Amino acid sequence: SLLNIYCFLNSCFPRLPMIRGPKFLARLRSHTVYENTPVKLICTVDGFPQPIVHLTVYCVCRCTTDDTAQYIAVAGNSHGQVSCQASIVVKRYTRSSLSFVFFFLYPVLSAAMLPKIHYTKINITFLEKFGPVFASEGGSASLTATMTLEPNLANLQPEAQWYRDDERLFDSKWVKIDTGRGVTTLTIPTLFKDDEGLYTLRMVTKGGTAEHSAFVSVADGPPPVPKAPGAPMDIKIHDANRDYVIVSWKPPNTTTEGPILGYFVDKCEVGTENWAQCNDHPIKICKYPVSGLFEGHSYYFRVRAVNSHGISKPCRMSDPIAALDPTEFEKLHAKKLGGKLDVVSYHDEVEGEIFPYPVSEIDRTYVVLSWKAPAYSSKAPMWYFIEKCLESGAWQRVNTQVPIRSPRYAVFDLAEGKQYQFRVLSANIYGNSEPSEPSATIETLQLKGVPSAPGQVIATRESDTSVLIQWAPPKEPNNLIGYYIDQCVKGSMDWESANHKPRKNTKFVVSGLTKGETYVFRVQAINEIGLSDESQEVVVSLLHLYILKSDTAFLAHPSAPYDIGVLSCDGHSMVLNWKKPLHSGGSKIKEYYVDKRRSGTTMWREIHIPPVTERLYKVEGLTEGAVYQFHVYAANLAGLGPASKHSADFTCEAWTMPEPGPAYDLTFTEVRDDSVVVEWQKPVYPGSGPITGYHVEYAKKGTSEWTTANQTAVSHRFHKVTNLEVGTSYLFRVRAVNAAGVGMASMASDPVTAKAVAGSQEVSCVVDEKSGDIVMSFESCQISEGSQFIWKKDYKEITDFSKGVVIKTEGSTSKMIFTNADKEDFGTYSVSVTNTEGVSSSHTITAEELAKMLALSYEIRHPIIPLKSELAYKILERGRMRFWLQAEEISSKVTYKFFANNKELSGMGHDVSTGIIEFIMDHFTEENEGTFTCQITDGGGKAQSSLVLIGDGKSGERGSKKIHDNICNYVLFQVANLKKESVFHWFKEDTEIIPDVKPDLGSGVCKLPIKLVNAIWCCHSHGCCKTVYNAVLSAAAELVISCTATGIQLQCHMKYYTSEMNITWYHGETKLSHGEKTVIGGTPAMATMEVIEPSDKDKGKYSIFITDPENSHKRTLDLSGDGQYSLSFSLSQYRGKVVGGLPDVVTIMEKKTLSLTCTVRGDPKPQVSWLKNGADVEPDDQYVVSLDQGKFASLTIKGVSMEDSGRYTMIVQNKYGGESVDIVVSVTAAYHKLEDLLRAIPQPKTQPAPAPAPAPSPAPPKAAPGRGMKSPTPTRRK
Repeated sequence: SLLNIYCFLNSCFPRLPMIRGPKFLARLRSHTVYENTPVKLICTVDGFPQPIVHLTVYCVCRCTTDDTAQYIAVAGNSHGQVSCQASIVVKRYTRSSLSFVFFFLYPVLSAAMLPKIHYTKINITFLEKFGPVFASEGGSASLTATMTLEPNLANLQPEAQWYRDDERLFDSKWVKIDTGRGVTTLTIPTLFKDDEGLYTLRMVTKGGTAEHSAFVSVADGPPPVPKAPGAPMDIKIHDANRDYVIVSWKPPNTTTEGPILGYFVDKCEVGTENWAQCNDHPIKICKYPVSGLFEGHSYYFRVRAVNSHGISKPCRMSDPIAALDPTEFEKLHAKKLGGKLDVVSYHDEVEGEIFPYPVSEIDRTYVVLSWKAPAYSSKAPMWYFIEKCLESGAWQRVNTQVPIRSPRYAVFDLAEGKQYQFRVLSANIYGNSEPSEPSATIETLQLKGVPSAPGQVIATRESDTSVLIQWAPPKEPNNLIGYYIDQCVKGSMDWESANHKPRKNTKFVVSGLTKGETYVFRVQAINEIGLSDESQEVVVSLLHLYILKSDTAFLAHPSAPYDIGVLSCDGHSMVLNWKKPLHSGGSKIKEYYVDKRRSGTTMWREIHIPPVTERLYKVEGLTEGAVYQFHVYAANLAGLGPASKHSADFTCEAWTMPEPGPAYDLTFTEVRDDSVVVEWQKPVYPGSGPITGYHVEYAKKGTSEWTTANQTAVSHRFHKVTNLEVGTSYLFRVRAVNAAGVGMASMASDPVTAKAVAGSQEVSCVVDEKSGDIVMSFESCQISEGSQFIWKKDYKEITDFSKGVVIKTEGSTSKMIFTNADKEDFGTYSVSVTNTEGVSSSHTITAEELAKMLALSYEIRHPIIPLKSELAYKILERGRMRFWLQAEEISSKVTYKFFANNKELSGMGHDVSTGIIEFIMDHFTEENEGTFTCQITDGGGKAQSSLVLIGDGKSGERGSKKIHDNICNYVLFQVANLKKESVFHWFKEDTEIIPDVKPDLGSGVCKLPIKLVNAIWCCHSHGCCKTVYNAVLSAAAELVISCTATGIQLQCHMKYYTSEMNITWYHGETKLSHGEKTVIGGTPAMATMEVIEPSDKDKGKYSIFITDPENSHKRTLDLSGDGQYSLSFSLSQYRGKVVGGLPDVVTIMEKKTLSLTCTVRGDPKPQVSWLKNGADVEPDDQYVVSLDQGKFASLTIKGVSMEDSGRYTMIVQNKYGGESVDIVVSVTAAYHKLEDLLRAIPQPKTQPAPAPAPAPSPAPPKAAPGRGMKSPTPTRRK
């Protein structure tokens, strides 16, 4: 009954399926297979609802090595998701996979038993070749080559292999390759800068290879915004793991765009088109770790550059990369089951050794760690924890949230340049293991900056439209990535990039240039941080500049060296020398390689590493008595040239002869129709004593009759061979001489024809008329690109330029300039021009010729300005002294200095029209006595004149000085600008006399007893000057009195007045001196004494005493009576005076009115005048001058401005005299400007008062001193 009930219920209510998540009933299995075999991956999944499965069945018909990968099947429904994975490993066939029989029979077979394989030789001739391509990003390019095959066999077609920068290209979504019979095409559908490079087609056959290459240039496309940077390139993915990858790229070049500020990295999951930005802020380094990936998912990545103008286009996206554990492949274990198939399982399913992971990666902010997994057989899942330790010693756990299941992990967010240690703990559900041993100290990298600028840049024209650029690598590469080359047309400064993808090598051919233009090139190095500074710029012209027919239009390999010789041998080593190649290949020979072999053998051995740079090399480690042969290779920028012909047999036996060994390296310059100059290097083997000289021998080509050119040995290593026959070819050799005799002859030179180069010129030597430099000039009749002028002194190249030797070359002319020549610079100077047919010349400067040129140079550099009159003086009123001289001609740019007793004074003036230069000294006192000198400079010319003033008279003639001697008095005469040939002539009453003491030409001083002299003449090459002295004083006139503006003046007129005449003034018995009350002065014809503001106490008798070495004179004037002279005292009381009222200094603000008012006195009423800075004030609407009632004088200035500041002078004068008063006026900024300044000054904070109180009334400000107040009349008067 129960059974019936169950059946009834079962029929009424059918059984529903159980709801559950997906589950793999049959998991994917891994396989290892050989190439070209099929493989199929199958899995079975159960679950309800029915799960959706990706990769249920995966079949590969013909496997290749590219199919080696890890494959994942993912099943999911609404209740969950599961996955399983398997690996396919595809192997290539090897020798071990050959048949078992042949493997064991192979050792038995001999080479003679195997048939020799003869491949069919197929000759390939290109009919059409692809040329250079210049395109931009986003475009397309197609390279096609057609060819003929001989023989053209259907079953023996060549294989077309395409390469970009020596990297093999295969058909992909980026590159399409199509090859048919006789034609092959490579197509790039969408161009990126990654596609730039040298493309090479190689047609490969069994019998050989034919190839052709061309460069494809891909420029930046239009930017999204103007002046945005170009797109980055060459994106690569490093160290892909379960949840992160490291992305790197190369930066773009920037020529006219602004500098790059950083980069944005984007990611996109495969199967979608949703690009997400990975970093919030631009990163400056071209490497970025992207984390937060989902395990098992595949992603694309791309990069964009940022500058101040905007964001660039993205670079070409990367290949897809899966976020998988890279150590999964290390866990695979293969078992052979027979046949060609293997079963692959994981290491935790079998017992076996676990292999350690490779070395970690270290960067600035992260470290990739790897470790060896422990032996583990439990089914419970295991994971790892990582701990780090900085220098402090405390361990910190790195992955607290995310468990690590792979024995490889990247630790991020580290500090730059710090030292860390790491350790690992393993864990499962039951707990943690003990930590591993700490790792060795790991120091993160530091940011070193961009590379230094590349070194010397060389540009060589390769064709009419291309240039080869070569450069030296930077001294500080700092993880160098490559180089960018910039170009522009000379003078345009419109720089553009010649390559748009960094080049790794140090040379690059720039193509696509315009024929006939001149270009400028520069190079920049680049690393992951950015661009270096620019290198030096190099200019190259695509015009045909070659005068000579030369092979230097393009670089080629040098020819072989020749004539290898032995210069010395000690039984264990030999010193070799050889001649340089006849053809350099268009560039300088950089190095040589030397090989050796035993005579009679065929095996050559290189005997030195690195190569040598000189043509002299010591071969060591030889066997004594053995016979050797040598040959040499030369190398330039294009590469290694062919080997030289092997040398003769050289026996390694020690040289013991007492005579010197052979000289070497004979060179020839200054080849003329009948002469030639021979130069050489001294022997390496000196013999038993020092070398004392050399003999030069020569012989006609084709003969063996040698003639000695110099019977007497020359001590220097050059000699001019003369008396040659024009057009005849000669051989030369040199023998060294020591005390033991004449040594071995050098190797004979190449033939030299005695014929001058057509159009050759000689060196000229002149003194430059403007600078005074000694200039040697040479113009070459031949010149070529790369030619250099080599200057020598006594046939030794000039390398020391510290003594003022300058070499300037422009075009075909070179000059050697002596800017600071001296008497030791005589000798033979020669010049030669490289890359020509021996163009050279010389010039010999003798000691006598050099002395004349030095004298002429001195005169040009130190020209003398001719003077009409030497420095003179004039005594002015009020104790002032005027010094002046007159030049024949001066310009407006003349400069001058005035010295009083070696102290420079200022205030001189000049007049260009008259040539007069003068200086006014306000107060000349006894303290000012001494030597006065004026120095003039006008352009390159100079002049100097001196004056000596000593004595109580405060006067003297130019160049004279009074000397007090115990024996007698002398006249001392001093003249400037003397030369060796200057002569002094002394005269007495027009009769010349000869002094006992010769003049000192060095100081320009000569002296003579004063009793004998009447006049002196000084003569030199620039003319004569004369100074007259009179030793006899004529009678002085009587004293007279005269009224002045400030008092009265006593005057004594004389016929002569010299420094030898002592003048003394007396008031009664009191000797008067120069001061404020009495001013003593005079002129060459008159002595004066002025009494300032005379009063009754100044009355009395005044006397003047005039004495010279022979006579004495006295003149007296009595001012104490009631006569005419007493009237002068009373009259002086009526002169014009300033009573008071004017201040010394006035300060006033802008736009105010200034009034200067004072009281004056005088009878008759004085006249008043005003001066501003020494110039008369002209009354107008602004300046108002008034004199009220004859005693109130005023000057009113309306609306004063800053220009009205200065010194104002009021002069009051009538017929009896007067005086003057100075007022300094200073105009300041307006009041509102001062308020603005006060507001700008921060005010101190004040504490608030407890209760407000009324502010007290401000006290009236005090008047500033001198403003609005009367001041006493100034005491200073003029």
